[in-house]
Amino acid sequence: QSRSHGPGPTAPFSPQGCSEPAGKEPRLRDTPEDICFEAPANAIALHPARPLLAAGDVDGDVYLYSYSCTEGENRQLWSSGHHLKSCRDVAFSHDGQKLFTVSKDKSVHVLTVEEGRLETRFPKAHGSGLNCVLPIDNHIFATGDDGGALKVWDLRKGDAILEARQQEEYISAMAVDGNGKILLTASGDGTLGVFNVKRRRFELLSEPQNGDLTSVVLLKRGKKVACGSSEGTIYLFNWDGFGAASDRFALRAESIDCMVPVTDSIVCVGSLDGVIRAVNVLPNRVLGCVGQHLGEPIEQLAVAPGGQLLASCAHDQKVKFWDVSALGGLVVDDYRKKKKKGGPLRALSSKAAGSGEDFFADLRDEAEPEAAAGSESD
Repeated sequence: QSRSHGPGPTAPFSPQGCSEPAGKEPRLRDTPEDICFEAPANAIALHPARPLLAAGDVDGDVYLYSYSCTEGENRQLWSSGHHLKSCRDVAFSHDGQKLFTVSKDKSVHVLTVEEGRLETRFPKAHGSGLNCVLPIDNHIFATGDDGGALKVWDLRKGDAILEARQQEEYISAMAVDGNGKILLTASGDGTLGVFNVKRRRFELLSEPQNGDLTSVVLLKRGKKVACGSSEGTIYLFNWDGFGAASDRFALRAESIDCMVPVTDSIVCVGSLDGVIRAVNVLPNRVLGCVGQHLGEPIEQLAVAPGGQLLASCAHDQKVKFWDVSALGGLVVDDYRKKKKKGGPLRALSSKAAGSGEDFFADLRDEAEPEAAAGSESD
């Protein structure tokens, strides 16, 4: 499907591509249709209030789509080709009016969401390629690069207000507490970095865990922090105890490449094997499979406002949507039922099992996560 850098939001919709016969009601789906790209998308974000998806691809292009559960209603609203190299992360501002994008070309761009106009540009924002961006409030945002450097910026000043390089390897992901005060950075060197944004200073570094830390999210009303690792383990930290992990949980996944919270206790994790698993934290359980990009490593996950819909992008050049509304109602018992070893992952959405093919055949050798946790995690 070819996507030109085409008409803006005001272009009239031409119905010639529409195969619906006149008078027939458009079909409603559980989830929006897949969005296909010309190049693999590295990064996606969902708007905080509206059904809009932003994506950045390996060619440096940034796209904004509106998505809908009505068939044939996904629309490309605009695209921007300002980055010279791969766009590695995209994020909407809290008010939903700006889109932040960062690139391997070391630049940060701030675009208007309405028309995709480049509003602010920091061309040589870092000394290395940028890897992630996190808006902290409507003026302050943070960026992390391939060399382990963190910067916190103030758009009103047009400059960085905090610069630090405490970690040895790339910053893979960032999270901030509800007050916009404490910023956490996950790094490829296996450490979690803790920074005080309000006081503009570095606080501490956790001891290194096994493998690269690839993701960091807040759970349990901000009392717990979960980090995913390239080794397939989730490390848990208490909010006031960032020096050492309080708990660890080995998933039977090749890796955890990205992770998003869907409820206060449940995260969805994407892996190299292309499977999106739902995982409950404390008690630690793999609940099942939400969806998959068959055999294609998952790059990023994003949750829509309200937590009903999950979007994923992978190397298959598609963004897919998954219905995760059932996760909020799952009750996870402390009591562990003895399960058959190597049984299939439970399908948690109608699309999770693929189209009648036995998608789970590949997962049959997946050993019991609980059993694994005891023997291998420590």
